[in-house]
Amino acid sequence: MVARVQPSDAPQARPAASSLGKAGEASALDEVGSLQHETLGERVTGELRALLIAGRLAPGEKLSLRRVAEALGVSMMPVREAVSRLAADKALEVLPGRAVRVPVLTLAQFRELTRIRLVVEGFAAEEATKVISDAQIAVVARHETAFLAAAKDPPDPAAAVGANRDLHFALYEAAGMPSLVEMISRLWLKAGPILNLDMRHEPRRLDGGSAVVAHAQLLAALRRRDPAAARQALVEDISAAAEHIERTARLAE
Repeated sequence: MVARVQPSDAPQARPAASSLGKAGEASALDEVGSLQHETLGERVTGELRALLIAGRLAPGEKLSLRRVAEALGVSMMPVREAVSRLAADKALEVLPGRAVRVPVLTLAQFRELTRIRLVVEGFAAEEATKVISDAQIAVVARHETAFLAAAKDPPDPAAAVGANRDLHFALYEAAGMPSLVEMISRLWLKAGPILNLDMRHEPRRLDGGSAVVAHAQLLAALRRRDPAAARQALVEDISAAAEHIERTARLAE
């Protein structure tokens, strides 16, 4: 469920310049208003980013900007700004007639994205294992437990998708490299819709599947403080999902 953006963050109407006294005062208030507006746009961007990463928006799905604005309780302007930001990241695309949709990856694009993820996320897993604390391992373990619970028959694909995302990012954040996490987030903006759509449409693959095995191996490697094994488990997790998607997702050539 999309959280409504608090109306208090919305930009306030600016007083006429004649009521502000000195010209310098008007300029200062204009700047404050601009900052408020940027903050609202960033929050809308954050909500849409979260939906993409979580696979709540499917490849090819069209977005109604008016519906987004209504759901978040904001005007159209911050929604348009958010779409522009996400389109610049190629997480959304603007079609002729100003229609907006989630991109549909070709087979070549998906393979390229997978290769990059293997390198970047594998590096993050390795670096995280070198410095991860017991408390952070416990967080990863909680997400694995949630994933296992969601994967049991009958599976709960939505809960599994959320637990999978939380497990991965708890691991990456443990590396203590914010720029690296941001880089991975951008990759998941593109990969999330199809990866998580696969998990939602193939729930039978969850119970005892490759992700369950890879997560168990990853957690064991973290507890042993074995960076190479953690990286290998992460690579196997990404690779198995990618191979399944290539076989079943009918990606465009």
